[in-house]
Amino acid sequence: MKVVKFGGSSLASGPAVENALKIITAEAERQVVVTSAPGKRFDDDIKVTDLLIKYAHEINHGRNGLEVADRIFQRYVEIGEYFNLPLEEILPLKEILLNLPKEHYPNKNYLQATFKAHGERLNAKLIAKILQSQGVKARYVDPKDAGIIVTGSPNNASVNPESYQLLENFAYDADEKLIFPGFYGYTLAGHIATFSRGGSDITGAILARGFHADLYENFTDVDAIFSANPKVVDQPQPIHTMTYREMRELSYAGFSVFHDEALIPAIQGQIPINVKNTQHPEKRGTMIVPEKGFKPETVITGIASGKHFGALYLHKYLLNKEVGFTLRILQILNKYKLSYEHMPTGIDDLTLIFDRDTLNDELIDQICNEIQNEVSPDHLEWISNYAIIMLVGEGMRDRIGVIRDIATPVAREGISLRMVNQGASEISIMLGTAAKDADRAVAAIYDYFFKQEAQGE
Repeated sequence: MKVVKFGGSSLASGPAVENALKIITAEAERQVVVTSAPGKRFDDDIKVTDLLIKYAHEINHGRNGLEVADRIFQRYVEIGEYFNLPLEEILPLKEILLNLPKEHYPNKNYLQATFKAHGERLNAKLIAKILQSQGVKARYVDPKDAGIIVTGSPNNASVNPESYQLLENFAYDADEKLIFPGFYGYTLAGHIATFSRGGSDITGAILARGFHADLYENFTDVDAIFSANPKVVDQPQPIHTMTYREMRELSYAGFSVFHDEALIPAIQGQIPINVKNTQHPEKRGTMIVPEKGFKPETVITGIASGKHFGALYLHKYLLNKEVGFTLRILQILNKYKLSYEHMPTGIDDLTLIFDRDTLNDELIDQICNEIQNEVSPDHLEWISNYAIIMLVGEGMRDRIGVIRDIATPVAREGISLRMVNQGASEISIMLGTAAKDADRAVAAIYDYFFKQEAQGE
């Protein structure tokens, strides 16, 4: 059995959905289908999820939101009409939309989560109806009926492990297509809660593990995962096969195909994942597989960079002799419920690297002031434009001198490395640079490694 997930761009319009349906019906093994909300049809278009967020905003501010609700409904009408689906088959979706403001919600966060989730919910219902109209045995499955239970906050939920047992016991016919909405589950109290943005990937991974799928096919708008960002490197090589941990490391630093937590359920279930293009399903795409038995073909599998970081640098003589120095800093961060990403240290130096999107100028000043008062560093500096570059590859473990090979092209470009850190697994090396230098560094490293390997050097 295969679990098949389609992204928003793959379900944005009638022709896009038609491509997806051809893929679904091409193989009997493609039995569990996960839908996203309709995405953008063109560059200036608005995603249905964004319209639903606007709808929730209107309701939260005492307005009826009918104009926005109608815009949302028309997106589904457009898709349904493309398949000659009678309007009376589509009208129940409008009723669901208009009833959303009438439901009871514990607070505004639950309201927003429920509204957001309906992009996927309505699309799954519509696609099930379209398949049925084509004579395909298809069934819409609500996450509550399947047992997808979540905990956590309404807009950042986590799957409850009990869900996997419930999915194992879910009854279905061997010849039917099960159409699941992605992105959300139900709390123990029965309220909708969504995974983080991009959460349909998480749903797909949950279902792949719960149903013990042979393969999780994730259809998107790219032919494969590339070894570097095509906006930074001209025509980067596609990655044919990579491991789970390579994908995780690269996702963290900026690979945009997956949210960095999206694969965890599939990884836990050891389910192979195939990333493919809805427009070109015949292409092999990228396989993401367990580490066991994997034989790397290259030293570096991929390079990714993120420019959304900031760093707090401290210098104090004899820092390494001062008991509790780091603890006192971490207690300040805990006071503000703030996590750090990395903490490279030296004998007299310590750097805290943060996701800058979690901070604002006021919070930065407050933290800096408290750290100055608490530990009295000789020098304290906030670096706002910090970038992290991740170089990832299972082949690194068998290559002596990788750090030298990385530093050489970077030095030729006149780029200063603020941090070099190799993970204990030896499959990743993290570099810190100024944000303005990140793209040049990625391009230089890519050319050094991949052009050499292409030439057989």
